[in-house]
Amino acid sequence: MATQIPKSVVLELTYRCNHKCLFCSCPWYAPNSTYNKGRELSLDEWQKAILKLFNLEVETFSISGGEALLKENLAEILTYIREEGDKRGLHYPIVLISNGRIMNENWLLLFKKLDVQLSMSLPGYSTFAEHTQVDNADGVLYWFSKAKEIGVHAMVNVTVTKKNYEELFETISLGLINGADGLLLNRFLPGGRGLEYIEELSLSNEQLNGMLDTAEEVLSLSNRYGHVGTEIALCSILDPQKYKRLGIGYQCAAVKGFFVVGPSGEIRTCNHSSKIVGHIFSQSLITDVDYWNLFADSSYKPKGCSLCHRVSSCDCGCREVARIINGDATGVDPSLRIGPVCRL
Repeated sequence: MATQIPKSVVLELTYRCNHKCLFCSCPWYAPNSTYNKGRELSLDEWQKAILKLFNLEVETFSISGGEALLKENLAEILTYIREEGDKRGLHYPIVLISNGRIMNENWLLLFKKLDVQLSMSLPGYSTFAEHTQVDNADGVLYWFSKAKEIGVHAMVNVTVTKKNYEELFETISLGLINGADGLLLNRFLPGGRGLEYIEELSLSNEQLNGMLDTAEEVLSLSNRYGHVGTEIALCSILDPQKYKRLGIGYQCAAVKGFFVVGPSGEIRTCNHSSKIVGHIFSQSLITDVDYWNLFADSSYKPKGCSLCHRVSSCDCGCREVARIINGDATGVDPSLRIGPVCRL
């Protein structure tokens, strides 16, 4: 195979979701979407796909959707990943991302048995219903407490928007107090349904830095750790050196670290991307090699950043957001107010 396949994969098991999050980046929820939603893979097809991925030397699996808990045969899919991994001596935790709305104790017991780590979304406490169209903030906090009681490792997943920015300290704190072990922090990225709400949700550069400062403060006070799930341009951060508890990435991991297999087997560079580059059951796997290699080779950086002396260690923001907004992955990430030369 001409293309290098990353060691980690995200399996989006279903297009379905029981939330209508304003910030959702799933490409099939974009306004006037032309995303080709095929028939969701069956259990047998997912097992064949997982076996193929293991044979391609993929080692770690994350599970999402849509809402992963809505996928029929989810238990069998998780069990198959665990059993096939164990056969190969690859006993890595499986990460499952959920909104927690239909969580129950049986799921948590299965997660404990199969070493599944849980990441549950808490996009604000008082603004939870406004963000998701569902009033379930206390339900999410309850399942954090039950996960801790049962012994399931869980992360509180917080997408930060202009609407929940002012309650970020409280939101992170509530997740950790109620049993989350750590923090997955994401800035709002335009894409999917979120394209309808760019002005309402996008953070200013000042708020971006405030988001990082607040997360670092809560993590320090609670003696916990966390990380930012999406890359940020170095020049947008005032003092990158001061974050000791919060891990921040400046380079895109898409294609180099992980890739995505969607509900009908379509392959994308990352979960934010709307561009399909292959199919799990195609002989070559990756059919749009040029786009895949744009990410593999990191040859997607804006020309305006070429003079920056940190450009070798920074991907200048989210490349997929740049493509979604500008039609070109080498454009500027519009959600960041970055300049042509890094200040550092």
